[in-house]
Amino acid sequence: MSQVLHPIEHKIIKTLKQAPNLTYEELAKNAHLAMDQVRRGIEWLKYKNLVEINESTVFSVSLGKNGKEALEKGLPERRLVNYLAKHKVCSFEMARDAVPKSEFNAAIANARQNGWIEITKEQSSNIISLKDDKPSSEEELIRLLAERGRIQVSEIQNKAALESLKKRPDFVILDSVKSKVVNLTAQGLETATKPSESGGERKLTTEMLTGGKGKEISLAPIDVEAAALEIFAARSHPLHDVIDEVREIFVSLGFTEILGTLIQPSFWNFDALFTPQDHPAREMQDTFYLKNMYASKVATPAQISKVSASHKKGWKYNWKLEEAKRLVLRTHATCVTIRHLADTKPDEARIFSVGRVFRNEKVSYKHLVEFNQVEGVVVGKNVTLRDLMGLQREFYYKMGLKKIKFWPTFFPYTEPSLQSMVYNERLGKWVELFGMGIFRPEVTKPLGITNPVLAWGGGIERIAMLKFELDDVRELYSNNLGWLRSVPKCQ
Repeated sequence: MSQVLHPIEHKIIKTLKQAPNLTYEELAKNAHLAMDQVRRGIEWLKYKNLVEINESTVFSVSLGKNGKEALEKGLPERRLVNYLAKHKVCSFEMARDAVPKSEFNAAIANARQNGWIEITKEQSSNIISLKDDKPSSEEELIRLLAERGRIQVSEIQNKAALESLKKRPDFVILDSVKSKVVNLTAQGLETATKPSESGGERKLTTEMLTGGKGKEISLAPIDVEAAALEIFAARSHPLHDVIDEVREIFVSLGFTEILGTLIQPSFWNFDALFTPQDHPAREMQDTFYLKNMYASKVATPAQISKVSASHKKGWKYNWKLEEAKRLVLRTHATCVTIRHLADTKPDEARIFSVGRVFRNEKVSYKHLVEFNQVEGVVVGKNVTLRDLMGLQREFYYKMGLKKIKFWPTFFPYTEPSLQSMVYNERLGKWVELFGMGIFRPEVTKPLGITNPVLAWGGGIERIAMLKFELDDVRELYSNNLGWLRSVPKCQ
């Protein structure tokens, strides 16, 4: 059975039969097609084994900076010969005035090689005399390049002249351009000799169907096995989908989302969470500070006084308000939730916050300087660590992570503290995810929060890595369209 061809394919085959070995540009011109049509048609014909593409590299040459200068002033050996034409005979000392000192030896050598000069040794000095001054092959090539601008190396007959100019710095510039040449295969030649099977209408209009000539219309055959055009509909980023999923799960568990700014005073980012002002996390290598910028107001006088007293009592140092006013790019979202609790002082609450945080860390396969975190708290009179573990287990289950365990750990502002671990089946090992615990009294009491507060937080990128089976967190931000289009919307 012969293959059904599109009219574009027929035009390309017909053109290649008349003039084989054409570039894409030549094919578009000869077949009277747009470049996009040529590219599309060639891909179709390649799939049907009717055309073949041969890649080649074309080298071309043009004048460089010094070559253009030589065109205007002459090559060093030409300037030497012109000087001799005036003086007929001169010594080496006199001839040095003809060209710069750095070019003199090259001028002598090239002029002698061209048969332009003769050198006679005398007692006091070498004498240079003029023999001939016919143009050299290098000069002819320079003039040719000046006239044509750029010449393919294959068109240059005197390759020795080209090699000579290539040895001179910045006299000529060599460029290479890769080109693709299209030709018919044996099967394509056979197809080109057969009658066209694409005759007939390929599009039906309303006029054709309603004008009473529908039965007279000849329709072109349709290749039902031809690949359909692949369309990639607009969609949200997979990481954004995970963030939305996290948000939806906590809302379904009865939580309310709160918002906060990316820039926070050190008071809420560190001091309110009982992080001492000399803690390593506050140093420049861990935190992004806004240079020479301070908050005019960080909290109420009562909040500042009680937090200050808590630090002095717990950490035994002189707490400084000026340090607490320094503005930072928030290192976690807990500063948003603790500020909300300090302002509202609820007896019971379920709140969470999702957003970007910043850490001044070295970028690696598992660390970024900017990433997304979810932070949340539960406030209640009788809430316990068991409630927090159950809440986290329920969240992970809803995210599709079933194998979970908890390890005791240390965090500056919670006690007791736990680290949640999720088993990665593909890697065959446990992976750290969220940190959690109960806020220490040094955090809650100065802010007037009386009931226990369960708190947790963690990076959303790590969850995304597990869901999408990625080994490098940077892949989430690599803009790899192939991967972005392949991630299923629902898993």
